[in-house]
Amino acid sequence: MNYKPVIGLEVHVELKTKSKMFCGCSADYFGQKPNTHTCPVCLGLPGALPVPNKKAIDWCVMIGLALNCKIANFSKFDRKNYFYPDLAKGYQISQYDQPFCQKGSIELSSGKKIGITRVHMEEDTAKLTHQNQDSLIDFNRSGVPLVEIVTEPEFENAKEVVEYLKKLQQIVRYLGVSNADMEEGNMRLEPNISLRKEGETGLPKYKVEVKNINSFRFVEKAIEFEIKRQTEILDTGELPIQETRGWNETKNKTVSQRVKEEANDYRYFPEPDIPPVILSDSQIEKLKSQMPETPNAKSERFKKEFNLTDYDAEILTREKLMADYFEEAVIVGKKHNLNPKQIANEIINRKTNINDVLPAELIKKIVSAKQTISISDEALEKIINKVIAANTKAVEDYKKGKTNVVMFLIGQVMREAKQKLDTTVIKNILISKLK
Repeated sequence: MNYKPVIGLEVHVELKTKSKMFCGCSADYFGQKPNTHTCPVCLGLPGALPVPNKKAIDWCVMIGLALNCKIANFSKFDRKNYFYPDLAKGYQISQYDQPFCQKGSIELSSGKKIGITRVHMEEDTAKLTHQNQDSLIDFNRSGVPLVEIVTEPEFENAKEVVEYLKKLQQIVRYLGVSNADMEEGNMRLEPNISLRKEGETGLPKYKVEVKNINSFRFVEKAIEFEIKRQTEILDTGELPIQETRGWNETKNKTVSQRVKEEANDYRYFPEPDIPPVILSDSQIEKLKSQMPETPNAKSERFKKEFNLTDYDAEILTREKLMADYFEEAVIVGKKHNLNPKQIANEIINRKTNINDVLPAELIKKIVSAKQTISISDEALEKIINKVIAANTKAVEDYKKGKTNVVMFLIGQVMREAKQKLDTTVIKNILISKLK
């Protein structure tokens, strides 16, 4: 029987604020000595009170704005109750029914829009490390600001998921709110996967969530594995168990972790220690005005302003650093009568290392490559005659129709001249002599 995948995504993005979400501890925990960035608040000690990080809330709203979300004027924090060793308080401060941002979208290259249900703010948990029979807990990560971005179940295959994730990573990096580095755990991916019969509408009666995947390649593999696994179960007439699974990189398969909880299992209720957050329209507009240009807007501007192709604009705007480098090079290039297309070609085709070559140096290199030394017609003709005489086979090949041989002969002329000459002039003289 044929089935159609129904896939939704939850993505957790750690914000790179200086301090944690609800306390003054440093949020720069990666690679630090375990349990050195802690205090009574992030250790969940009795009587410790949380104080929200305004910068983190602003950045969460900016992410929502960049994802075309509606921003709530009234929002609140909630307690998500569950017991696990990485959660010292026995609950996580998150958002439930009134998040900061709702109803957004990201458009894929196909034109398909993926709906974003919500973008909400929460705190990260501590990090568990398993060694042999022991489990060690590092609370340095506990309380780091975490933004969760939840989509509608509108993906139909793993390729769409990966494209969406790359666009999302690009957006948060452009905003400068997160490094979104998956190796360091700044961005963690959790697809929800289920299947329905071809032709059916509505959501399937189950879903399987694969937790904490840390690469685009692994998320693609996990989805494809789940589609195959669930297909085999459905073909027997059974229904896959609604559960949470993990991705095993070594075995290239998902493994069961626990039966999936429903929202009511978490006993959400409003966080009593934090008052609701009120955002006026003018505050939202102010945040919008502080936002940098989004990747899509920059790409469209590059095409219009610099007359670039879709391909060139896409490559040059993949990373903000590269886009800024190109724009600076264009400004310098204008003084030397270089057009943006010439500069784009140099960067893309020659894979310019923008960390080693300054924009001004790049322009100098392009200008230098364009400069040719003038030579008298008599001297040039003498060199060309010598090259033709020394390369009789190439001349014969040209006369047999192998016109690309001209490029070889041009190279020989340049070699003989020992200087950079105008290739168009050389080519015209060569062709006239080879007829």
